Amino acid sequence: MHRSIRVRITGVAAIAVTIVLVVTAFALLASQRRVLTSNLDEALRTHATEISSSVSPAGAPAVLRPWVDDDAIAQIVTADGIVLGATANFAGAPALPSPPIATTDQVRTAGLLPDEPDYRIASVRRDDLVVHVAAPLDDIDESIAALRRGLMVAIPAVTVSLSLLIWLLVGRTLRPVEAIRREVADITGHNLNRRVTMPASHDEVERLARTMNAMLDRLEDSAERQRQFVGDASHELRSPLTRIRSELEVDLSHPAGADLAATHRSVLDETEHLQRLVDDLLVLARHDPGSPSRPATAVDLDDIVLREAGRIADRCTVPIDVSGVSAAQVVGDPHALTRVVRNLTENAVRHARSQVTIRLGERGSVATLTVTDDGPGIPAEFHDHVFERFTRTDQARSADVGGTGLGLAITRAIVDRHGGTVRIDAHHSPGACFVVELATVEATPRR
Repeated sequence: MHRSIRVRITGVAAIAVTIVLVVTAFALLASQRRVLTSNLDEALRTHATEISSSVSPAGAPAVLRPWVDDDAIAQIVTADGIVLGATANFAGAPALPSPPIATTDQVRTAGLLPDEPDYRIASVRRDDLVVHVAAPLDDIDESIAALRRGLMVAIPAVTVSLSLLIWLLVGRTLRPVEAIRREVADITGHNLNRRVTMPASHDEVERLARTMNAMLDRLEDSAERQRQFVGDASHELRSPLTRIRSELEVDLSHPAGADLAATHRSVLDETEHLQRLVDDLLVLARHDPGSPSRPATAVDLDDIVLREAGRIADRCTVPIDVSGVSAAQVVGDPHALTRVVRNLTENAVRHARSQVTIRLGERGSVATLTVTDDGPGIPAEFHDHVFERFTRTDQARSADVGGTGLGLAITRAIVDRHGGTVRIDAHHSPGACFVVELATVEATPRR
């Protein structure tokens, strides 16, 4: 059964208030009885002392005057247990038990008369006399009973009142939360631009609304990037497929003039481009936020740089200068970091005119990798967008130089996952200079 927070809070509060009030009521009743009994005991001792001070065995009156009301009793007894005097309502009664010899006074509760409530008895010893003074406890019992009846009415009334107040306060507190819930429930993938109303309450509800709006900002940005990515990927995949289909259709339509060898080479080139594009898309998917990461280990970044530079240099005409590469050790995924070095180096070789320069070194707790070419460079307006997916500096978006438009996006995604940064040195000229900064092993916190 569905129960709202309002109902649960009100129920728990009502139970807690009831328990507190009941415990308090029992403590109050016990305390009240203790106070009333203590006051009665003090009065009994005082009266017994007064009687014992004013009489002697020879002058004790046979009938004592009640000191409070007709229900109170008094009795004078000798040390031998002989009754010398008593109040009229206790005349003829046997002597009450006397306190021990070494005790000067004693207070106790006992039943004295049939069908009567218990009495509180104070006994005071003086010389050879013992004075017993007693009063019934019915007045105390009636006072406690009256207090108990009042509490039995007050506790439910207070509980109901507080429960109603809590119900109203919780409802008032949760009203903006419910409003936020309704607004969020109306937001779908088609209207992610909507935002919840921000209450000016400066409390948890306002922070909740701010958090929800921040989440919607991220969702809208993610959805927009996804739509753009799907559109760009569709365009990139459609172009080579269209060229492959066109060449095959031409050969089928004019088989006599078809150059099958040329068609095969062209189709193979387009297929390799498609394969690289699909591989890059898979790499991006693995390094998107939220995807699981591989275990990080200590990586000698200089070994990766030298290995990749040698591999790429064997199949390109542009020399690669690695004389500025020194030892640098970072923590990360060696396969992913290899992809970073490869992407930056291949990008530099693709655009360089005469040389590519790679430098690597440690400064403090940061390892810095720079990959520089002497090509045409990257216009300043593209510095903030060159790391986006399918972004190229040529407006025709051609792929004739062998790139997929994903290499730098993959590089940024991997570097971000490693807690580093990648940027373009805006002050370098001519050509382009990419700078990657990663934390060294000593600067990486142990897990």
